[in-house]
Amino acid sequence: MVLKPASGSGQVQSRIESAVATVTLDHPGRMNAITVDMWGELAEIFARLSSDPDLRCVVVRGAGGHFAAGADIREFPRVRADRDRVMAYHRQIIAPALQAIGDCVPPVIAAIEGVCVGGGLEIASRCDLRLAARGARFGAPINRLGFPMAPDEMRGLLELAGRATTLEILLEGRVFEADEALAKGLLTRVVANEALESELTATVARLCAGAPRAARLNKWTARRLMGNPMPLSDTEWQACFAYADGPDHPQGIQAFLKGTDPVFTGE
Repeated sequence: MVLKPASGSGQVQSRIESAVATVTLDHPGRMNAITVDMWGELAEIFARLSSDPDLRCVVVRGAGGHFAAGADIREFPRVRADRDRVMAYHRQIIAPALQAIGDCVPPVIAAIEGVCVGGGLEIASRCDLRLAARGARFGAPINRLGFPMAPDEMRGLLELAGRATTLEILLEGRVFEADEALAKGLLTRVVANEALESELTATVARLCAGAPRAARLNKWTARRLMGNPMPLSDTEWQACFAYADGPDHPQGIQAFLKGTDPVFTGE
């Protein structure tokens, strides 16, 4: 069964500036609840960004002081009305978007403020780094809606926080503060509300200062080692060290030895 996107007031905005892409969830008055349209836009945007060789990193954030309040429940009576539509909604709409975020080649940072629950937490869990304002709130209270977290959506949370924490979040359905989220391993750093922008700017600068190819290979290697217990093949080992044939590695070494800032090309 194929679901067609529904028209709604929400949208996903994207822009690129100085090799940094910013993807913004924007659904006014709904704390950026994610519509079917928006899930589709996320999948398309991240597929496009992943193929951009000039990008150094991607920032995901929400508009209006919130990250995202999960999926737009107002659509549920139509898009999740029976088993076939429930499966299509989760497997054909949400799963491809989360997969596209997780597979994005450049590093992805979630900048989180306000509400980050349900689908918002699922999106954040697929990012590489998660910076949060102390006033942000987290959780997945979908048990109150009478359904579990779908397998493709649970995958990112399990990889990030582990079985025990994932089950705690889902079975209790609590919404909790950023410091607790940090203690549970859901976040990279928590800063004061007013410091989020400066911390994000500094983090982006650190990522952009590193060798792009090294960053992309680190992402690939981490995913390969975590997701596949089989030993690396000779071809995979060659791919891991392919950076040695490019200019960035010797440039970084020479700059370090000379005490200068490296200029990386990503070649």
